[in-house]
Amino acid sequence: MAVRSALPWPFRWAAAAVVLGFCGAIGLWAFEFGKDIAGLDGGASEELLQLRAEMVQLRAERDRAQSVANTAQTLLTTEKSAQEQLLAQKKQLEADVQTLRDDLAFFEKLIPSSGAEGIAIRGLQAERQGGQELKWRILLIQSQRNAPEFRGNLEMVFVGSLNGKPWSATLPAGPKAIQFTQFGRFQGVLELPAQVVVKSLSVKVMDGSVVRATQSARLQPA
Repeated sequence: MAVRSALPWPFRWAAAAVVLGFCGAIGLWAFEFGKDIAGLDGGASEELLQLRAEMVQLRAERDRAQSVANTAQTLLTTEKSAQEQLLAQKKQLEADVQTLRDDLAFFEKLIPSSGAEGIAIRGLQAERQGGQELKWRILLIQSQRNAPEFRGNLEMVFVGSLNGKPWSATLPAGPKAIQFTQFGRFQGVLELPAQVVVKSLSVKVMDGSVVRATQSARLQPA
């Protein structure tokens, strides 16, 4: 027994042609779609590479700008510190100048405008410090304005008691050589024996063998 198809051959060929045409259309569409996808991916890659290059360039420019900003900030900080130091030095100099002006005004008051020529002794002081030391200070002034430089010696005698007995001493190195024009400040330290009590001191300003000025002062008990 033979089984025959119900469709005649012409219809079979027509159906086969339709199927082949549909498959061809699908294949063509897939090919074109693949081309489109491939084209899009290629453009995106190029654009990504371009964006990366631009990003690297922008980062380099940012780093340069940051470096310039850091340098400018450092310069500003250094300049500010220098200005503060200059202001501090200026204030200190102004204070020093004012102190010198005050000293000058004080000494000008001590110098008489007229009168006999001579050397005046001012500010003779002595105080005990450290237990076994006596620190002394003296200010010498020439009464004459625009006086020539004086060169001479300073003699000092310290008087007191040691264990209830009279005691006296002079400067350890002998008379102190001095020189000054209008005024001079002089000071020194005398080492004292244990148990000594200094009660007074006297000073002489010597010009060779001539006494130019003399003064005595009593010390307050410690």
